[in-house]
Order: sequence, then structure tokens, then C-alpha cells
Amino acid sequence: MFLQPLLAKKIIAEVKKMYEREVIIVNTDGLIMAGTNDERVGQFHEGALICAKERRSVIITKEDETRLKGVKAGINLPVFFDHDVIAVFGLTGEPAEIQPFGELLRKMTELFIKESRHLEQSQWRERMLESFMIDWLQLKEWSPSFLEKAQLLGVDLSSRRQMILIQGYEWSRLDIEQMARSWKSSYPADLFIRWGNERILINHEVPQHEQRDRLLRKILHICSFANTASSQYTAAGAGRAVASSSLTDSYEQAEKALAVSLKRKTPIFEEDLKLDMCLTEISPGTRNEFPQRVLGEALEHQELMNTIRTFFHHDLSLKQTAEDMHIHINTLRYRLAKAEQLTGLRFDRTEDIVTMYVALYFLDQDTK
Repeated sequence: MFLQPLLAKKIIAEVKKMYEREVIIVNTDGLIMAGTNDERVGQFHEGALICAKERRSVIITKEDETRLKGVKAGINLPVFFDHDVIAVFGLTGEPAEIQPFGELLRKMTELFIKESRHLEQSQWRERMLESFMIDWLQLKEWSPSFLEKAQLLGVDLSSRRQMILIQGYEWSRLDIEQMARSWKSSYPADLFIRWGNERILINHEVPQHEQRDRLLRKILHICSFANTASSQYTAAGAGRAVASSSLTDSYEQAEKALAVSLKRKTPIFEEDLKLDMCLTEISPGTRNEFPQRVLGEALEHQELMNTIRTFFHHDLSLKQTAEDMHIHINTLRYRLAKAEQLTGLRFDRTEDIVTMYVALYFLDQDTK
């Protein structure tokens, strides 16, 4: 690895803000890549070449200026990464005066490069994981390149898998890394992937004796952390455990469960869906039209709509609804009668109750 000229220029730009003396950054071939004196960029620096080859600091004296090409009195310091010299810093001035700053500059640069390298590797792995998952979900037959990626990533394609989708908002890279570490501390074989801007995809390797309660606790823990890092509710949906070759089925189930989780404000396993399983299959056009057809003029009365929602929330209990809304029970009866008048539906008929519930379901889900 070598220090790139663009990064060298950025470092020099920062040095200029806090150091008045001349500083150069030289590559391992002895060519000046960047410096506080632009006129020296591109010139050969023999002292830096010696520094790079011998892997040691080199003091340049006034006498050296006449015998070494392109040098000025000062000090040259090698910059290391993974025990290799990747560049050389040159500072002009009295060595005793400039060496402390030079050492600080070198250590800061080495630390910065190390962190940058770690970030590059992390981003590369993220891109590879995302690409691998897209292939896994789309390929009808596993190609040799897909199998090679699986081996490189250490993915066991013989194990059963379960897809989990988590949706939130405004997660930073640090948030994602913390959530991934927490999850993988319990399930190290799982793939934890940022899936677009607002989602996390977890490809869960199902243990031989999976404990659903343990998995749910972990999902709740991740959602709890995500809620503190986000301005919106964090939802989670889990598909069923399937063979690795049928992963798309589990992904589609996780999508359905996630849609219900956004409405119910709690993590949902697809296997627990009942009425929701049918409702999520209805076309978008019908979902948009149905609430208007059923609720009609009632949609224009916000107080009335809130009353209906609360009534359903309390399983059609007049007493609990009135208490929750802090209104007299007769006021509640009046509002429900008004709702019946505007919709043409009755709260004492099962078919009408189901019809109104479904209309509210579509209305609330599609306005999120």
C-alpha cells in the first residue's frame, strides 16, 4: 500500500492551518507528492529516498544540501502502514525544534491511514454482502461465482435460513456497526446487512434447536437500540425458516410481517399472521378505493374517525372506549350512531363490523 497523492494534498492542507514551516510528503520513489511550497511538487528528493529504503529517520544538514539532490536542511521521517514504508514526511528547520511536531504528524497520519483502510475494507465487505444477498434472492440456480462468494464470506448454504427485516430511519454508520456487533454476539453466523437507507436485512442461520423466545428478545433489543438512535418507530418482520435454496420465500414473508409491524408497533413473525395474511395480498388499487367506498362522508370528520378507531382498539367496548377518550358514554353512543348514519353500516352486525375494520386497516396502513 502507498499513500495516494490526493490524500497527501489533504494532509498538507491541514498542516498549513497549524504549522508555518515548510513540510513535504514524498513517495517511496523519492518524488514529492505534496507540500506547503507548491514549487517543489514533482521534484526528486534524495534524502526521502534514503529514508524510505533504510526505514529510518534521516537528518538533513546544511552540508547535505550540496551533496544530496533536492533537499533542504531539516528532517525526514518514514510513515509506516503494516510495517511497510508508504511515504516520507520532510520538515525544514532545526531537527531539535521540528522533530516533536514531525513525530506527532507522522503518528496522526499513520492512525488516520489505518482508520481509512479499516473503513475501506468495511465498505468493501458491505458492498460484497449486499451484492451477494441480491444474487441469493434473484438467482434461480446458484452459479459458480455465487458459490465462490459464499465460500469467501463463510456462508453455509446447507443450513436453514430465516429472513428478518428491520425498518427505521436516520441510522448512522456507527449505529449500524453497534447493532451488528450486538446481534452477532448472539448469532455470529448471521449476515447483518444495511438494506437501503431505512432498512436492515438479517439473514439468520437457524440453529438446530431454535428458541423463538430468544430470537424475539434479540429482535426487541435491536429495535430498542434503534429507537434511541432514530426519530421514528423501528419495526421488524420475520419470515419463516426455510432451506437456503428457498430464501426468497422467507424474504417475501418478512416483507408482509414488516408491513403489519409498522401498523401494530411490535415485531411480527409471519407465521402469526391470520387476517393480515389475506389483507396484505389485496391490490393497491382496491386498498385505496375501499376506505372511501365504505367510510364515505365519515372520513371528513376527524373526531368521529378517532372515535371509531378507539372503539375497535377496545374490541367494541363502550365502557373502555369512553374512559380512554375521557367522554361520557352517552356522547360515545351519539358519535357511533352518527358513524352508522354516515356509513350506512351498523355496529351490531358482524358483516358491517368486519367491513368497517378492513376499511380502517387499509386507511391507516396506506397513510403511513
